[in-house]
Amino acid sequence: MKYFFLSEGWTTGRIWEFGGLWDEFAWQRKPHIQQMPLSIIENGETLWLYQVEDAVLMVEVRPTTEATKAIGQVVLKRLMGAEQVLERLCTAGQTRSDRASTNGAAVSAELQNQMTDL
Repeated sequence: MKYFFLSEGWTTGRIWEFGGLWDEFAWQRKPHIQQMPLSIIENGETLWLYQVEDAVLMVEVRPTTEATKAIGQVVLKRLMGAEQVLERLCTAGQTRSDRASTNGAAVSAELQNQMTDL
């Protein structure tokens, strides 16, 4: 399986495989593309993890909302492997944990100051 992250408000379009555009007649089915129940937040934007089958080489993505129509479409040419996804999820989780512990320390210090003032 291969993976990619896609911003909320974007959807998949055309799919390419080794022979060119995905041919549903030749394959006798649509390509396997599934949004996973995992996301990361990067620069305030939610990026959802998608899974595609190994035969997929490239995925066209495009915005679904009018606000992002300035960008017509993008073709993702470098899909990720499972190890790369795990690294990315761990990095995002570590960043979130660092922020949470920093915020927790700041809240704790503020509470101590308020208790001292009483």
